[in-house]
Amino acid sequence: MDNASLISRLQIKHACKVINLFEPQKRLAPVRTSLHNFQSKLSKWKVQWLYRCTYPGPTRHFFDLGGGARLNTKIADLVQIPPSQFEQHSRVAIENNINAKYSNRVIQKIGLCICMYDLLWASEGLIGHGNGLVNVNVEFRMIVFRPFKGEILFGKISSASPEGLQIRTEFFEEITVSYKELPENTEYDHNEAAWVWVVDEERMHYDMNEMVRFQVLDETWNDQAPESGEQEAVERAKKISPYNIKGTMMKEGLGVCLWWD
Repeated sequence: MDNASLISRLQIKHACKVINLFEPQKRLAPVRTSLHNFQSKLSKWKVQWLYRCTYPGPTRHFFDLGGGARLNTKIADLVQIPPSQFEQHSRVAIENNINAKYSNRVIQKIGLCICMYDLLWASEGLIGHGNGLVNVNVEFRMIVFRPFKGEILFGKISSASPEGLQIRTEFFEEITVSYKELPENTEYDHNEAAWVWVVDEERMHYDMNEMVRFQVLDETWNDQAPESGEQEAVERAKKISPYNIKGTMMKEGLGVCLWWD
């Protein structure tokens, strides 16, 4: 089995972990994205993920996520269905409520939730006292974006500064490559506001919006829940991304894709 196929199978074969979100320490945090219509693409990604699980193998772009998506999280939660959704099939109403709550949200130490993969179990609905909401206990699995360390991903350069590069995928922007993780003889051009790799007197630019290949080096988690109720603490928590990925382009084959293709 070649390395690419092995990696693909490892991406899929992960033990499920049950996350009980009735516990207060399990919080959901919104993540800043560049996706304008996130919900409209959930069904497309789900179909492509199912295809990927059926036919694992190396591909250039991992269904437009840039890689890193995997099915590894089982979640237990309470879904509340409002009267306005009673006309829907119960399974459809449950899935819509789960996606509305979790999609584009980060669960600490788990990853960025993409969409519901499947519904494992649902209790009978109980009407809440005084509000008319139907409460349903559910267990389901989520497709989660959390690349493993050492994984090779694709993205585009969104900005450059003396500190390094900011990379984005189609929907995730919190990816940074420090200047220390760029190849040797790479320098920052202040006039062009771009990094340049100098090879045998040839200047190769890391231009804006260029497709790049990078390797995941590390990840950072930030719990956004403020310790106090002060407004200043709340505003400060909003400015901190709950999940960041740190990458490297030091190895051969990494960097701007056009250099190697």
